[in-house]
Amino acid sequence: MKIEKLSTITCPNCGHKKSEEMPTDTCQFFYKCENCNVVLRPKQGDCCVYCSYGTVKCPSMQDSILYV
Repeated sequence: MKIEKLSTITCPNCGHKKSEEMPTDTCQFFYKCENCNVVLRPKQGDCCVYCSYGTVKCPSMQDSILYV
């Protein structure tokens, strides 16, 4: 299974959506919405903003699922 690098983040504050390429070497802890300027942080139990607000989990989580 191939690891997806694109995820669409949806801001929980204003609903703005944007497709972003996720970093493959680190988790992204902060993401600033370009529409309302709210800084998103991961929800409790998630490793990054993509796991919390994205359509696709981050590459490190995808990788861990592949080897379970």
